[in-house]
Amino acid sequence: MEFRDTAASVRSWGRLAEPELLNDPQLLTGLFSAPNVGFLILDDHLRYIAINATLAAMNGIPVEAHLGKTVHEILGIVAEQVEPVFRHVLTTGQTVSNFELTAQLPTRREVGHWIENYFPIKNSEGRVTHVCAVIVEVTEQKRLEDNLRTLTARLQRKTERLQMLLDIDNLLGSRLEMPQLLPAIFSSIKKVIPDDHVEVSVYDENARALRLCAAHSRIKELAIEGNLDFLDKTLSGQAFLNRRPQVFHHTELLASPFAGVKRALELGIRSACFIPLMTAKGPLGVLTVSSCDDRAFPSEDVELLKQVATAVALAIENGLIYEDLRQQKERLQVMLGVSNILAANLDVTKVFPKISANIRRLLRHEYASLTLQDDVSRLLRRDALDFPLSKGILSADTTLLANTPEGKALQARRPLIFSRTEIAAFRVDVTKQLLQEGIRTLCCVPLISSKGDLGTMNLGSTREGAFSPGDFGLLRPIASQIAVALDNARAYREIENLKNHLVEEKLYLEDEIRAGHFEEIVGDSQALKQVLGQARTVAASGATVLILGETGTGKELIARAIHRMSSRKDNSFIKLNCAAIPTGLLESELFGHEKGAFTGAVGQKIGRMELADRGTLFLDEIGDIPLELQPKLLRALQDHEFERLGGTRTIKVDLRLVAATNRDLPRLVTEHLFRSDLFYRLNVFPIRMPPLRERRQDIPLLVRHFTHKYARELDRHIEAIPTRTMNALVNWDWPGNVRELENVIERSVILSEGKILRVPLSELLAERQIADPQTRTLEGAEREHIIRVLRECIGLVSGPTGAAQRLGLKRTTLQSKMQRLGISREDYTGPERE
Repeated sequence: MEFRDTAASVRSWGRLAEPELLNDPQLLTGLFSAPNVGFLILDDHLRYIAINATLAAMNGIPVEAHLGKTVHEILGIVAEQVEPVFRHVLTTGQTVSNFELTAQLPTRREVGHWIENYFPIKNSEGRVTHVCAVIVEVTEQKRLEDNLRTLTARLQRKTERLQMLLDIDNLLGSRLEMPQLLPAIFSSIKKVIPDDHVEVSVYDENARALRLCAAHSRIKELAIEGNLDFLDKTLSGQAFLNRRPQVFHHTELLASPFAGVKRALELGIRSACFIPLMTAKGPLGVLTVSSCDDRAFPSEDVELLKQVATAVALAIENGLIYEDLRQQKERLQVMLGVSNILAANLDVTKVFPKISANIRRLLRHEYASLTLQDDVSRLLRRDALDFPLSKGILSADTTLLANTPEGKALQARRPLIFSRTEIAAFRVDVTKQLLQEGIRTLCCVPLISSKGDLGTMNLGSTREGAFSPGDFGLLRPIASQIAVALDNARAYREIENLKNHLVEEKLYLEDEIRAGHFEEIVGDSQALKQVLGQARTVAASGATVLILGETGTGKELIARAIHRMSSRKDNSFIKLNCAAIPTGLLESELFGHEKGAFTGAVGQKIGRMELADRGTLFLDEIGDIPLELQPKLLRALQDHEFERLGGTRTIKVDLRLVAATNRDLPRLVTEHLFRSDLFYRLNVFPIRMPPLRERRQDIPLLVRHFTHKYARELDRHIEAIPTRTMNALVNWDWPGNVRELENVIERSVILSEGKILRVPLSELLAERQIADPQTRTLEGAEREHIIRVLRECIGLVSGPTGAAQRLGLKRTTLQSKMQRLGISREDYTGPERE
């Protein structure tokens, strides 16, 4: 109280006093003896003339040491603050009141505070010759005031911090979504802790990096949403791994080797604080606060940020759990919709647009396709497409090469996401077309079942980064559903095809039974034995057999014999007469067709090649097959696979081919009427069926066989065949071979009324000129003439009475002609003709 009262009285006195009052001795005595008021008098050179003990104690120098010395000599550098005031009073003669001085005197360790009043002292002439000063020290008062201000500021700061925590707590209870919650929290932080950039990054397990979730910054280049901070290449990643707060100031930031730190420094950041967002399960992410101040984020700020980080971590964890549950619910709804679609229709390709529309509810894609792998070629083909906004640029060609995004995903056996740059890197037509359509992101998900790789499901978007690894949680189950549906559809088709195959085979066998073909081969000639020996030899090998011979020689019987002697005898023997079916229908008969393949294809048809699977296919009259169909037949025979007409599925078969023809295939090849490559493919093991005229000794056996057969069928009792009739039949040339002989015997049985076979020989003679093709050629006439001469010469070739002599030929020339014309000893040593 004493100090305060004295200071107040001096300040009052200084304001009211006149300089003349200093002439009062009583007043001067009081000033020099005042215990709390300093007093001094300086001359016009600012030298001490007088000073009281109180001021000398304030200066820390004895009274005697002051006298005669200047203010600068006593106060040192502090004199620079007071000397201008003294000189102002000396110059102007004006009083200076309540001058506040704050300085550290040379004799003190701490800063002091003083209130000073300056008065001019004039001589008798009215000129200012001296200056006096009245000084009161207020250092303790200042200290108390400063302490009070400091305490008030601290209290205010603590209040603001508590209010910030309260505000954040209220925000957490407001049920705001993350996009609104985090910016509000950032605003609360900024009110208490000055910053230039604040962000929250959440750990992305798929990318193994911190992904920027939200940010509030005055430096926009630092706030790129979705930006990734890899754990080993960023300071935030290190804080995440170390699980403790880290503060970096300017010097420490300059020493960092990371590119992101260098970028932040270029943008003006000088300090940064990284607080891991800890939960009971471990670190969830990182709260980053940055400042352009070199020494930001003292320890008390770090402690406060740790409390904020705990609240933010809890909010993010709850948000992630809620978001995960919401997404899981939406995904389950989409997967349920896909299941219902697939359950309602086995044809996945037809319902794929509906599946795509169901997925679009979540992923917002514009393009979707289904590519399936061919079982044989292993090439991908686009079987289904959903692209409502297409510009029509996509090619109609559905075959895709392995060097495509779809092929790469199938090869990797995992979902892959391709950016626009990665799509363009494939440099194939299909990717160029997708880019022209505006696709900038492509996601390919492989379709894999227990039976292997089936293909891919592909989604495309015109947006960059439209898909992320997080979408695989939805796409993988859907792809599995589609793969199972494709397997089920394939199994259903196989069952249906097997059922149809059995039905077709049953009908075919019934037709075969009704057709009434020969059940055995009749004959005992050497030529026939040679053919049967060849058939027996080739039967076990499984090689392709080409049976050559004139019409009616029994080529089909030999084909059946080969089948019965082969390992395929328990399976089907399927035949097709290539000359008996119109050209337009022959391909359908061979390979089958799908429903709608052509006009009139009202249903699916299984071809003869498919029916012959694991059995034998007999193609009769192979020489009459159209030239345009021959390449497809050749491919099917070489690869044992084909496609039905109108179909895209490759069918593999295991069959043995036996072909027959009565035409001269080498001549047809020369005339470009038959493909040489197909001929060589057929001509693996040729068997030539001899005509009936080359095995005349078999004719009696055949006559008896057919006679008994048709007599039994017609309920006739024929017991004898006249010798003359038999000789006539044996010597007949039979241009129609066994088939002609069978027809003649059937007609004879019908005409015979008794027990003796009556053959209409006159009809044969009448038909000879018309029916016998040999007589209509020069070669045939030559052959007949030689045979007749040989018979007249009793088979002698050389000698004076031999056939060569009578024909005017050398023996070797005649033998050469006989060989060329196929004349054997049996032709001219048999019974005489009528």
